[in-house]
Amino acid sequence: MNQTKYIFVTGGVTSSLGKGIIAASLAKLLQARGYRTTIQKFDPYINVDPGTLNPYEHGECYVTDDGAETDLDLGHYERFLNVPTSQANNVTTGRVYLSVIEKERRGEFLGKTVQVVPHITNEIKERMQLLGQSGDYDIVITEIGGTVGDIESLPYIESVRQLVWELGENNGIVIHLTLVPFLAAAGELKTKPTQHSVKTLMESGIKADILVCRTEHELSQDLRQKLALFCNVKKEAVIQSIDASTIYDVPNLMLEEGLDKVALKKLDLPEKATPDLKQWNEFLHRFKNPKHEINIGLIGKYVELQDSYKSILEAFIHAGAANETKVNVVSIHSEHLDAKTAENQLKGLDGILVAPGFGERGIEGKIETVRYARENKIPFFGICLGMQMAVIEYSRNVLGHADANSTEMNQNTSNPVINLMEEQKSITDKGGTMRLGAWKCHLEENTLAHKIYGKQDVLERHRHRYEFNGDYLEALQNAGLKASGINPDTGLVEVIELDNHPFFIGVQYHPEYKSTVANPHPIFVKFVEAAVKNKK
Repeated sequence: MNQTKYIFVTGGVTSSLGKGIIAASLAKLLQARGYRTTIQKFDPYINVDPGTLNPYEHGECYVTDDGAETDLDLGHYERFLNVPTSQANNVTTGRVYLSVIEKERRGEFLGKTVQVVPHITNEIKERMQLLGQSGDYDIVITEIGGTVGDIESLPYIESVRQLVWELGENNGIVIHLTLVPFLAAAGELKTKPTQHSVKTLMESGIKADILVCRTEHELSQDLRQKLALFCNVKKEAVIQSIDASTIYDVPNLMLEEGLDKVALKKLDLPEKATPDLKQWNEFLHRFKNPKHEINIGLIGKYVELQDSYKSILEAFIHAGAANETKVNVVSIHSEHLDAKTAENQLKGLDGILVAPGFGERGIEGKIETVRYARENKIPFFGICLGMQMAVIEYSRNVLGHADANSTEMNQNTSNPVINLMEEQKSITDKGGTMRLGAWKCHLEENTLAHKIYGKQDVLERHRHRYEFNGDYLEALQNAGLKASGINPDTGLVEVIELDNHPFFIGVQYHPEYKSTVANPHPIFVKFVEAAVKNKK
């Protein structure tokens, strides 16, 4: 292929229809046909990245190998495609405007009035084509966040209009995802919201090439014909996206509907081989036919919103399938846990995961959870803040430092076993200033961590400011808390574990970010395995 082809995915009627899942599913099918495919997300909010957003606002913040704090949809892209994303795969309005304003201050537009068109739209178009111009991809799928008609989405829609025109025929197409609601009172599906959404898109100068219709009920042939006629698309380009029991069913559903074939035809590309989904379907079979069932407690501060721990929940699906085990995740708010309530809320769990987070709210509940898991020999897994809570708990209850704490929670503690990194102390800006992205970790031989990974050197993704305080390393090691993973460049502790326990591990990094359908993360796999053994 000489020229990279572009697919743009827009949404209408309502948000949360699953543009990211449709984009990831189509990319999976195109990849399975032999095309080098990637996906990027353009978000219309003015934050430069989601790193400073509360998880209640926007779900989890996903981190890439190169340290980009991105939208959680990039997690879906990686989990489906098993290909790493980067800074270039997620762009926000804030980043676009910041770049244009910096160019203006440098004098790059000297004498010109800087405007949305052409300056903002040119910046957006440039970023839309960055991955395509790298030479690494045959097809680039671009998901446009928000809903058509939103004020904040207008510059992106205009940029798509211009780019499709500039790329020329068969080089850029638009897929529009809409809702076809079922009205119980009338007992029928209604196409009017979709017609209005497509009309709004056309008012912006964009004709949808493919219509993907989210629905709870099957679309009849008559309904498809009606949508095709009134939305100005071919009948075979009206694609049904019916509710599925799991997002991992969607690639197969899109294959049945022929979404990939229609897209390739419109891009004037050969179909190549039939998509090879053998490994994908083996995973689905194991996921849907478990031999065991376990209950894992997820102890966190944002449990009311499932998207806050999206990557962790998906990693449990991957690890569960690898162990032919149904993993029931029991979400428990750490604010509701203390010495009196812990046993009552945690008993009956086969494993306990203490989740990441920021700030002091709910941390005493997390510390109490670690104590319960350690003393009652329940498989334990601590991630980032969860690992830090394990260090604090051990320091308090085994070393005898009653006031041991993190300086994030208590700056006046006389035993700061978790402390702010030296290079972080002078930082005042909050955005993009943490230890981010992939960092090396060297694992000590014959430790639990080494057995889990089966190798000594690993790369894992980070997102935090506070670290294990090396001043306490010797005392904690002597008391039985083993530092089994160390960063070879900084000497910082990355992994802690206990010997006299069926499974007890805490990691400073975020292993959930690297778990995919094709490669479930080994810590999650072994944690689930330990929980299955614990249940027996």
